Amino acid sequence: MAKAKKAEKIAKSKLLEEAEKTGAGGANVQMIVGDIKAERKKIKNETYERELARLQIELVKLQEWVKHEGQRIVVIFEGRDAAGKGGVIKRITQSLNPRICRVVALGTPTEKEKESWYFQRYVPHLPSAGEIVLFDRSWYNRAGVERVMGFCSDREYQEFMRTCPEFERMLVRADIKIIKYWFSVSDAEQERRFQRRMDDPTRSWKLSPMDVESRSRWVEYSRAKDEMFKHTDIKQAPWFVVNADSKKRARLNCISHLLGQIDYKDLTPSPPNLPPRPKAKGYLRPPFEDQNFVPEIW
Repeated sequence: MAKAKKAEKIAKSKLLEEAEKTGAGGANVQMIVGDIKAERKKIKNETYERELARLQIELVKLQEWVKHEGQRIVVIFEGRDAAGKGGVIKRITQSLNPRICRVVALGTPTEKEKESWYFQRYVPHLPSAGEIVLFDRSWYNRAGVERVMGFCSDREYQEFMRTCPEFERMLVRADIKIIKYWFSVSDAEQERRFQRRMDDPTRSWKLSPMDVESRSRWVEYSRAKDEMFKHTDIKQAPWFVVNADSKKRARLNCISHLLGQIDYKDLTPSPPNLPPRPKAKGYLRPPFEDQNFVPEIW
């Protein structure tokens, strides 16, 4: 509770500083802070768990339909650092078969990959028939982090903006369905999540030096995102923005929307009948003392 209040205080302070720079009145800032509190109002756990369970059952139906029909689905997750992309991906895959629904999260490109056609490193990860691939960040790295951090040249950036729509249209013509999500999180909420990661040993690994650097380049990332949308929000593969200030609401809304993008049918097979287990004949279990057991601490 104390950590949340501390993060809220920091976020409020940043807003006040911004208001002083822009000449905004204190009443407006207080209203903004109030809006942030309202947006952070938590959904009831009971409601969240019930709806998530229902949606995950539908995801299983989708999985079986994709497998049966030989469909190929690509879902792209992009957005600000700490926007909650990983949490949504985790809830999508939680009940699915990893042989049908897999996650692709590529690291820093190798020297060979840097010298290859930009999209080449992503092509091997595209789905085969009967597969769903979730890209936890994707080829849009070039339009975002690479552009803002100067990891690509202006020529490479312009070439990406020109060819990306054609690349995606080519995939769509090859019967690969592309669904693109941008997770939008406010400055104040991102700051709160960064503070939580700093204070939590189980989450601090998520806060990379690149995340820290991006924290000071909020406006640059906003401009890069706007420019990216202008060029790549195409009819064949439009962008869908997810309001991610509330993680649980974002998860439910995104999964619900994803299911609505595909006209699937319930092809879930009935569970097989389990006949009585046959009695063991002529089997003698080895002595316990001859086996290495994990200590039962709990």
